[in-house]
Amino acid sequence: MRGRNARLALTLTPATLRIEVTDARGERLPAPTPAADADSDGESGRGLLLVASLADAWGCEPHHPGGKTVWAECARRAARTER
Repeated sequence: MRGRNARLALTLTPATLRIEVTDARGERLPAPTPAADADSDGESGRGLLLVASLADAWGCEPHHPGGKTVWAECARRAARTER
């Protein structure tokens, strides 16, 4: 996010990890690029595709006084123990 003030917030609860990225550009709301449309040689355009495939839920909401917050939640899973 070159040239933008962005804020990253992580919230860990017993059930989830929530990741939020807030920036001042509220006019461009995110939408994942379908995998079939992603440029295989491109250096960008797959971020939300990865978020959508790895997160249990994600979305975008307006941020006051202007901008947006994109968030993703991942359910915490029980740690595996080695035997």
